[in-house]
Amino acid sequence: MLEEAERWLTRRSWSVADRPLGALLDAKRASGASVSVVLPALDEEGTVGEIVAAIRRELVEGTPLVDELVVIDSGSRDRTAEVAREAGARVVHRDEILPRIPAVPGKGEVLWRSLLVTGGDIVAFVDADLREFSADFVTGIVGPLLTEPDVHFVKAMYDRPLGEAAGQGGRVTELMARPLLNMHWPQLAGFVQPLGGEYAARRSLLERLPFPVGYGVELGLLVDALHTVGLDALAQVDVGVRKHRHQDGQALGRMAAAIYRTAQLRLARGHLVRPELTQFERGEHGFEPRTHSVDTEERPPMCGIAEYTARRVA
Repeated sequence: MLEEAERWLTRRSWSVADRPLGALLDAKRASGASVSVVLPALDEEGTVGEIVAAIRRELVEGTPLVDELVVIDSGSRDRTAEVAREAGARVVHRDEILPRIPAVPGKGEVLWRSLLVTGGDIVAFVDADLREFSADFVTGIVGPLLTEPDVHFVKAMYDRPLGEAAGQGGRVTELMARPLLNMHWPQLAGFVQPLGGEYAARRSLLERLPFPVGYGVELGLLVDALHTVGLDALAQVDVGVRKHRHQDGQALGRMAAAIYRTAQLRLARGHLVRPELTQFERGEHGFEPRTHSVDTEERPPMCGIAEYTARRVA
């Protein structure tokens, strides 16, 4: 590991216990910063309600740390929107945001659009498929942004069990993202969960970053944040254990392809690889190929969108 990354690991890695909730509330009052929490959700009726209820109970009503709790529904076919609304979130459908630009499927698309319907100075993203959710996920990633003026982007770190096996989750992280980061962006080698879906940032940074529309959004934002504000403005916080729904091997393959594509675009903007991935499934006549397109589109920095700048002026 680079000496710079080793120093960063010591200086910018914390535990959620390092910042008690009362201290965060004092820091929030002193700074005057507002906090938005965004949950991107697609067919998550089984988990989204518990997450929303916990945040609302502990961080909105119990301690007023969170000013805005928004679920962005990206086209759910189940009761995700209804469950989230009943639990106390404001629910906005992806297609209602910036309708002049047709929405495309993908998590990054939803996160990008969320900047238009939230107002917090600090924006925290939390995945909607977490089980046994703790409000520590929110306080952990928001904390350094309230107490450290020179920190602009914070990732959660945690153990990711796979079934009964401890620490075996994050297969795409270990097989794709971590090797890419260590080889091409060694300054970022200290991030424990570079692809984790729980992270927070200052709006002033997020509005300047492009958003890959699909699975590459986490790696893209991390790399671009490094180049925009520098390593010392990035941090990570240990929030314990993350339990969530795991995807099958083929879905992980498509995720890995999108992440590689995101990295490749940042390494060589003019040299494009073929944006398709062929996988195989056993059918009636043996193995049959299935070809999937790889997410290649990216949304521009939000500060260049007229509707966003008009809203800020208003």
